[in-house]
Amino acid sequence: MMQNFLVTHRDEIIARTRAKVAQRDAPRPTTIEMDQGIPLFLDQLIATLQSPSPSDDAEISRVATQHGSNLLRHGLTVAQVVHDYGGLCQAITELAIELVAPINPADFHTLNRCLDDAIAEAVTEYSRQREQSVSDDALERLGFFAHEMRNALNTATLAFGALKAGSVGATGSTSALVDSSFSRMLDLVDRSLAEVRLQAGLVRREPLLVAALIEEVAIGAAIEASDRGVRLTVAPVEYGVRVDADGPILAAALVNLLQNAFKFTRPRSHVSLHTHASVDRVRIEVSDECGGLPPGQGEDLFRAFEQWGGDRTGLGLGLAISRRCVEENGGELRVRDVPGTGCIFTVDLPRYSGSA
Repeated sequence: MMQNFLVTHRDEIIARTRAKVAQRDAPRPTTIEMDQGIPLFLDQLIATLQSPSPSDDAEISRVATQHGSNLLRHGLTVAQVVHDYGGLCQAITELAIELVAPINPADFHTLNRCLDDAIAEAVTEYSRQREQSVSDDALERLGFFAHEMRNALNTATLAFGALKAGSVGATGSTSALVDSSFSRMLDLVDRSLAEVRLQAGLVRREPLLVAALIEEVAIGAAIEASDRGVRLTVAPVEYGVRVDADGPILAAALVNLLQNAFKFTRPRSHVSLHTHASVDRVRIEVSDECGGLPPGQGEDLFRAFEQWGGDRTGLGLGLAISRRCVEENGGELRVRDVPGTGCIFTVDLPRYSGSA
């Protein structure tokens, strides 16, 4: 019987399947796929064949649907699912032929049908849950956005009411509170528009003068730095340096990085914006004086909805969106910790080499 063959030679089948997966060029195999995914594939197949009616469509569908849920929970992709099922089928067939296993054609037919149906059902369930996860994530983001916008609008309304009533002066702290509230709302809208463009695939890349980009970003950044009591240094950019990028999207990434720097840099300290151009790369660096990061937490900064430090305002999306903005423009965003001093965020982009 096929299921007895699979149980008896389980370890050998897993080893052979892993060897096949390891040779795959794309998608590249992952540790969790090799260590957990492949054994899970085989165990689910054995469970299906050992059921009272292994050829029953409902039973195959039930097991494969559960399998799809397990795949999503373990972080495997649809491409890995399809390729690994194929590798498993090859490993079983090759081993059976080598050992001249007493498996009749009906068993092989059942095996192939189980694999075929399992792939379809597992991928369907995987896709369904993935879509639900994306939908839930979008709803959560919308809720955070509405909450932050309401807070900023409520603050501006109350402060403006005090100004209108004449109970406070037009140039004092209350007026500054109105300004900061409106700035906050503008930031929320700009950031959301950038994310919408990313989600909709509305990225339009073209040769972009880096000097013009930095000048545009620096104007608003200088105002916010002054409001925050932070000194901002913007280094001049060599004229003629270009990158192939979507201007608004890349500007949104830099604005987010600067706002993050102003938010966490210690009062009366320093934030700098420097651009370094080489033959084939352009690196834009935002350096702050936040005091540094806890050990090993650099990458955690780019996780959505993560908030750091004592200032808990905002959605915790700025750095996550910044990374996506940079990656959509063919670049890389990384952070380097300077212990005891601060952080250096680097936007690394290919330099545009076409004619001016």
